[in-house]
Amino acid sequence: MVPFIAYSQGTVIPSETPSTPLGEWYAGKGDIFVVDTKENTGYLVNQNGSYLKFSVATGQRRVVRYIGRVYDATTPTGYWIASSKEKKGDRITFGKEGTFFRLFKNGRDQTSYGIHAHAYGAKMLSDEVRFKSMGCIIVSSEILSVLEITFALNDGQLPVFTVYGLSNDIVTYSKNMQSMSLENSIRY
Repeated sequence: MVPFIAYSQGTVIPSETPSTPLGEWYAGKGDIFVVDTKENTGYLVNQNGSYLKFSVATGQRRVVRYIGRVYDATTPTGYWIASSKEKKGDRITFGKEGTFFRLFKNGRDQTSYGIHAHAYGAKMLSDEVRFKSMGCIIVSSEILSVLEITFALNDGQLPVFTVYGLSNDIVTYSKNMQSMSLENSIRY
């Protein structure tokens, strides 16, 4: 049995299983993206039980004035599907390529939240305190490239879970999930 992410009860990344290094990561069909907004850590998790761990930046945890709105910029917890890949013209906010994965709450309701890089992402992600965004999930350009591959492999649907802290619940996939071939995977 492979320890995995609990889809409905909380999440856990198995501490006894080390994170796969970025250069050895294979994006696969069925991968999910989990963001721990308490620790500002992202996990891209494969059905075979392997996972890629990396730093993220999330919402500032305060009320902000941005794009003509006043709102709490804390990144909300919940279940999302990134099902829209957009190109934005603002290369500061959205990074060099302008790639923005829009998040749909519960897979249905379009939101202003998304996943993207940032022109100052390297600085943001190297800081100990990474509550820097206006509510979106900011990742490095390298991780964004991995997410683009994963998004494509999954027919433009990437499940995303934002949680505040990882729980102690464990859900396992059956042993036969471990024998999945790499035919549905692409090495980064």
